[in-house]
Amino acid sequence: MARVLVVEDDPDIRQLVELRLRGLGHRVVAAASGPEALAVVAERGAPEVVVLDVAMPGMTGLEVLRALRAQPEHAHLPAIFLSARVRPEDIAAGEALGATYLTKPFVVSALAKAIEKALSAAAETVGSW
Repeated sequence: MARVLVVEDDPDIRQLVELRLRGLGHRVVAAASGPEALAVVAERGAPEVVVLDVAMPGMTGLEVLRALRAQPEHAHLPAIFLSARVRPEDIAAGEALGATYLTKPFVVSALAKAIEKALSAAAETVGSW
């Protein structure tokens, strides 16, 4: 399965997402903040997909994704936003970055399907070279 980075400031939600994704066979690394996520990627390399909360203190999930994608080796990193923000402008901001946008509370099957879709799209992009 995939290497997934989960970036979520709420420890309960972070642990829930980790457990659910591990239960699906994914290898999961979690970060509690944007700066921590960037440090994890710098240390361990890019995941195959990243799941981010939008509203986090200090650095939003949108900012984290922009920072990651600013690096050429991560320019096409697949991303999924998992957020309680449901305003159309929030959803549009996530989708403008080419990410899937899911709202909390979330359904595990929807998250699993979004990960599969993101990985398939990334494989097609790589395969098109």
